[in-house]
Amino acid sequence: MRPCPCPPPPPPRYRDWRYWEQRYRQGAAEPREWLGGYARFRELLEAELKHGDKVLVLGCGTSALSYDLHERGYRDVTSIDFSPACIEAMRARYARCPRLRWAVMDMRSLAFPDASFDVVLEKGTLDVLLVDEKDPWRVSAPAAAAMHRVLAEVSRVLRPGGRFLSITFAQPHFRAPHYAQEAFGWSLRHAACGDAFHYFLYVMCKGQPLAPSQLALGERLWHPPPPPSPPPPLDEEEDEDYLLAIQL
Repeated sequence: MRPCPCPPPPPPRYRDWRYWEQRYRQGAAEPREWLGGYARFRELLEAELKHGDKVLVLGCGTSALSYDLHERGYRDVTSIDFSPACIEAMRARYARCPRLRWAVMDMRSLAFPDASFDVVLEKGTLDVLLVDEKDPWRVSAPAAAAMHRVLAEVSRVLRPGGRFLSITFAQPHFRAPHYAQEAFGWSLRHAACGDAFHYFLYVMCKGQPLAPSQLALGERLWHPPPPPSPPPPLDEEEDEDYLLAIQL
């Protein structure tokens, strides 16, 4: 008798901080780059950054992104993650760079005053909020609300003229509706990079308006079109004609 196959393992709980805490504790917080390292995005990022910018990195994980920014001359960098194990490891790893600051913090509730940063940067962090969604065309209300909450915090801590830079695999027709919300008070544009796989850098500039077409796109996030109706069943005569046509 053949043994029953084992059920597939449950998907990682990327939205649960306990998953990351355990992962970082067990894996000794080894360096890990989601979507690629700084060199992959350097040209796009440095077109948007200025030396002297005060930068906040969301969900830093164990990426070298913050350190790479520091080494390229962007010395005022604060990095947050909701995993204490992660932040502990990063503080130890880059102790030789005292101007790199690290904090345990949830991006849904940033403990910074309004208008604290010139740049907020994230690489693959917001993707976690939508990882459980089954249909990217019709994001669930809880997931859309979670994304809105984070983006509202990002907008709050940005200074006038500040930029929010978001790097993701998510294509514009999936991600742009989340960013194109008038309440955030920013403009929106994007650029693609990559060959076999495309990545996208979304740039939101605080204090600049969204285009009317983008506002309409943002509205669709909260009022998605209904799913298409199933085709009507064939009646008996149509069914018989169809079967005869197949035989012919």
